[in-house]
Amino acid sequence: MAKKGRTATTKNKKMAMGEILRRMEAALYRENPPRLTALRGLQKEENGDPFRILIGTILSARSRDEYTTKVVNKLFATYRTPEELASADLDDLKKLIHSIGFYNVKAARIKQVAQAIVEKFGGIVPSDIDKLLELPGVGRKTANCVLVYAFDKPAIPVDIHVHRISNRLGLVETKTPEQTEEELSRMVDRRLWTKVNDTFVMYGQNICLPVKPNCRVCDLKSVCRYYATTTTISSSSTKERP
Repeated sequence: MAKKGRTATTKNKKMAMGEILRRMEAALYRENPPRLTALRGLQKEENGDPFRILIGTILSARSRDEYTTKVVNKLFATYRTPEELASADLDDLKKLIHSIGFYNVKAARIKQVAQAIVEKFGGIVPSDIDKLLELPGVGRKTANCVLVYAFDKPAIPVDIHVHRISNRLGLVETKTPEQTEEELSRMVDRRLWTKVNDTFVMYGQNICLPVKPNCRVCDLKSVCRYYATTTTISSSSTKERP
């Protein structure tokens, strides 16, 4: 019986994700359309170039989108191919990307990745997740971003926004992004996978903020576990005041 219950729950959530995405988009575009995420912008600017999207994803970690976009543009104005980046001087790379967070680590990482692409894959970014995960420091989020934004392949890249919002809504009860990806992959219709990251990230940057989310403009309050919990706590606190 327990197995049957889990199946029913998963089916309901799969049916609901399309409506969740629709409501998110409605709230996002109701007043002022949000700017594109860094990866969606890069996809459009670079016509989905896999190498540039891969490097852009690495640089975007723990960095604001506006900084990521500027640095990526500067980087590829100087180093246009995997071969050029692989042979770049590390100190020059650090100077070029110093305006984003963790630039020392990221400079070394993008050089290592470029070298691996040249040496192992003949200068071509692989479109297979297992091969992408062979690249130095590339985890599932980065690999899935490349699949979605460079190759238009179904995948669910789970960053801090996707992880946070999925748990707040009660879609999952997970502790890590990897667990969230696994759960979402089971419950979300595969045809919607490529939309999840982009929509959830925009929602997390503009409405469902990490601290003090803007619940007032959110169209998901009626199904949001986080909102129900905070509203209950707030009401209880008000009642307890002398």
